[in-house]
Amino acid sequence: MFKTFEAYLRSKIPVTDEQLRQIEPFYKPRSISKGQIILYINEVSEHACFVVNGCLRSYVIDEKGKEHIIQFAPENWWISEQVSLIDREPSMYFIDAVEDTAYLAIDRAFFAQLHNVVPAAREMMNMLQLYSLRSFQKRLISHLSASGEERYLAFLKTHPSLALRLPQKMIASYLGVTPESLSRIRKELASHG
Repeated sequence: MFKTFEAYLRSKIPVTDEQLRQIEPFYKPRSISKGQIILYINEVSEHACFVVNGCLRSYVIDEKGKEHIIQFAPENWWISEQVSLIDREPSMYFIDAVEDTAYLAIDRAFFAQLHNVVPAAREMMNMLQLYSLRSFQKRLISHLSASGEERYLAFLKTHPSLALRLPQKMIASYLGVTPESLSRIRKELASHG
């Protein structure tokens, strides 16, 4: 698992073997089974997750018991409840495993240590924060103004491998449509393609 994360870091920033050894104590390999919860709502987050294999998701459950998926995190993606992790506030959502998943639990102290050991990492972390913000903004605008078909096509562009791996019900929840609507969208797209 460490090799996957180290390759990820090397693809983003110049980092030496010695620097990697210095930050290694701040991330721990973990694995969980499909359906297991990593973070509960109202719990304070202790770590971010870097997915090595499998898929995690974040979601809320409304007062009627309906799930609303916020994010999917397949291989080489990060997922966390950033406000809870950084400001020590109760989490606003759950994080669980959609599939059996191997991930690295990245301690909150990792980020400060990474900046100290690898000064070039500050720019990488700023870009990850900006990417995360941009992604959430695009999703919000999409939910407010795009059709279900447009949202599905955007999902396919962002997560091409997940369309075949995830249950239709979860994809529909992420898109903010019913499973029946998603089935109709898929059929219409298949008939035009």
